[in-house]
Amino acid sequence: MDNSFSTPPANPNHRLILGSRVNGTPVFSKDGDRIGHVDDLSIERGSGRVVYAIMSFGGFLGIGEKFHPIPWSMLSYDLEQEGYVVPLDRSALEGAPNYGREELVELGGESLPQYDQRIFEYYGPYGPLPYW
Repeated sequence: MDNSFSTPPANPNHRLILGSRVNGTPVFSKDGDRIGHVDDLSIERGSGRVVYAIMSFGGFLGIGEKFHPIPWSMLSYDLEQEGYVVPLDRSALEGAPNYGREELVELGGESLPQYDQRIFEYYGPYGPLPYW
C-alpha cells in the first residue's frame, strides 16, 4: 500500500497540515531570504502540541549541517513564499542554540528543562512564549 500523499496547492482554508508536509518546507528570514528548511518537528508526547520546528541550517550534502530547535510559536506560514517565516535574520540564527543530529535525541530527555531554558532565553527577545 502506498502511504505517500499527493501535495495539493496550498489552501488558506485548511487549518490542519500533515507533519510529512511540514518537513522540507523552506524557512525564510524576516527579510525574505531563504535560511533553511524544516527537518523535523518536536512534539510534546502528553499534549500533542508541536513545541519546536527543527530547522536544518548550513552544511553541504549533510556535512557540517546544524539543527536549530526554533519555538513553533515563532513560525508563521506565508502562502506567497510557500514557506515559514521567522522574525530574525541569518546572523541571529547563526548564534542560536544548535545541535548535531545525534544530540537532538537528548532534547526531549531528562535534560529537557536545560535545553528549553537555553532555547527560550535566546529566542525570547524575538517574541516566542515558552510552551510550559
